[in-house]
Amino acid sequence: MSEYVGGKLLIIGGAEDQEGECRILQRFVDEAGGGEARIVVLTVAAEEPEVVGKRYEALFFRLGVQDVQVINITDRAAAERVEWCERMETSSGVFFTGGDQLRITGRMGGTLLGKGLHALYDKGVVIAGTSAGASAMSDTMIVGGSAGSPKKDRLTMAPGLSLLRSVVIDQHFAQRGRIGRLLEAVAQNPYVLGVGIDEDTAVLVGTQGVFQVCGSQTVSVVDASSSVITNVSESTAGDPLALTPITLHILPEGYGFDLQRRQAIPPGAR
Repeated sequence: MSEYVGGKLLIIGGAEDQEGECRILQRFVDEAGGGEARIVVLTVAAEEPEVVGKRYEALFFRLGVQDVQVINITDRAAAERVEWCERMETSSGVFFTGGDQLRITGRMGGTLLGKGLHALYDKGVVIAGTSAGASAMSDTMIVGGSAGSPKKDRLTMAPGLSLLRSVVIDQHFAQRGRIGRLLEAVAQNPYVLGVGIDEDTAVLVGTQGVFQVCGSQTVSVVDASSSVITNVSESTAGDPLALTPITLHILPEGYGFDLQRRQAIPPGAR
């Protein structure tokens, strides 16, 4: 187990293709076992869980999966239901839909279902999440913040699912201009890597702490661990932040990134 990750994650920046080739969703199906996959869809983040659940159920059936179970978690009591935990124990892939990431942690944290998720992760079962489901993967997640230049105390953060450690995720990244808020998150602790994932783009993170990019857009990695100048501690709320130097990696499909060595991996390289 690496410092960063203990299992396999597919982290999706949101708005993944659901009508064409569905490459990202197909990648999830492949990692979960293809036609033999046993997929659980968790709609806990969704505002309309039944509608969202039916859509993903139909999508996975169309991609050749015969065994798809949608679990709608509307409160913490539902996350304690033994029959749902037993169903998830036999799954080969778990998929979190989008919505509000605080619904995920607030309803699942410390429950039977939450503990079962970590047990599956430790066994190597692939865990996927899109949009809010992506943000919740890390130990600390972004839950709010506006676009624009990085400024102090403009960002709201909360504890995540802690499947991915020492990394903070942001989604819908380029499409919603979120570079500023990712920089603000990293400024609070420059050791933490910032990973911004565009729409219809994902990273597949393996057990050795190396991820691969797949999808039509790009992934941005912000590494401020070598920074020597910052004003985050002495500035006041609303002040522009200073943080220098930083390293920014822009990675399209085919590229990878080693989270432990903090190095980009070009196509074809080990």
